Amino acid sequence: MTDLQPTFKALADPTRREILALLTKESLSIAQLAENFTMTRAAVKKHLVVLQDGGLIHSDVDGRSRRNSLNTQGMAPVVTWIESIDAFWTDRLDTLKSALEKDLNS
Repeated sequence: MTDLQPTFKALADPTRREILALLTKESLSIAQLAENFTMTRAAVKKHLVVLQDGGLIHSDVDGRSRRNSLNTQGMAPVVTWIESIDAFWTDRLDTLKSALEKDLNS
């Protein structure tokens, strides 16, 4: 299974989730992202590094600046993991429901 720790670390911070929300609309430079926050460009860059380490964004050179974009496949391993947990609980709850129905009908 893929190591999800870097992705969950990236998602754990509300600022990084807000950066992801901004990147769903368009690719942005560090300067453009920093305009949305009360922090330095260096601080925004640190958040971007964590997001990139988590596989959620990628950065492309555009002249003298870097354009940061959402990695559309970055959440796929997280979704797969959530689906496996959901399937586990669905099976357990279906078993419980059947047992309760059987007990009520006895």
